[in-house]
Amino acid sequence: MDRFTRATDIDGKQFATGLLERVKADVEAVKAETGVVPGLAVVLVGEDPASALYVASKHKQTMAAGMKSFEHRLPAETTQAELLVLVNRLNVDPEIHGILVQLPLPAHLDPNAVIQAINPDKDVDGFHVSNAGRLATGNPALVPCTPLGCMMLLKDTLGENLAGMHAVIVGKSNIVGKPMAQMLMNAHCTVTVVHSQTKNTAEFCRAADILVVAAGRAGLVRGDWIKPGAVVIDVGINRIQVDGKSRIVGDVVYGEAGHARAITPVPGGVGPMTIACLLSNTLTAFRRHHILAIAA
Repeated sequence: MDRFTRATDIDGKQFATGLLERVKADVEAVKAETGVVPGLAVVLVGEDPASALYVASKHKQTMAAGMKSFEHRLPAETTQAELLVLVNRLNVDPEIHGILVQLPLPAHLDPNAVIQAINPDKDVDGFHVSNAGRLATGNPALVPCTPLGCMMLLKDTLGENLAGMHAVIVGKSNIVGKPMAQMLMNAHCTVTVVHSQTKNTAEFCRAADILVVAAGRAGLVRGDWIKPGAVVIDVGINRIQVDGKSRIVGDVVYGEAGHARAITPVPGGVGPMTIACLLSNTLTAFRRHHILAIAA
């Protein structure tokens, strides 16, 4: 890649707006074709303020896209059995094509058991082991929203063909790091995953044509970790105090990344993509259901 003197900001907000417009148009098209409206169910357990705001935003965006939105707000003392009863009911509800259980759950609930109880064909978060397996074997169905958004931004910046590029991912979570690695391998990149136990992390990062940082540590990646001309996707969202004021920053020191080709700012980069990709996944789940129903 060529040397750049000022990194271009990758505008996730603008891309997400365009994606939502495309989803809305597609919803109208499938509604006209099938007579059915795609439906998304979101389950919130407890009163976590951040989660409540996020669920409200999902509801608003779902309605704006022309989909049906089903909210289920449960008290914090809801038992595992009660939550699983609701999930099973949503699994068989023909009006619902996507199910999302908002995380984190209260401490007494087992999030993995809840995720695995969701019908994988309605698992629009892409966390079910069946969807993880499909992605790992190169036959993706529903993939996690954040890495899906990252991939869209990468291809919008670099073009559809990423083959042969060296991608380095900082972080190995099931939510971002692992599925991101699988998606990039499926795109024929050479992929390196580094994490908290990796030695010489900076050296691996300096070799990256594509650097995806999802460690959850403010300012972890400094400018001298970034290869000139690299494309940097900063997934981190960290709240810090600066001069007594709260700020949202990423995992990359943005001000030191000017020699990159392009970078996602925080906020305004990857963050806006998540809900847009959630609705895109819901539309994908709807289409898969109706194609399979027709084929049957």
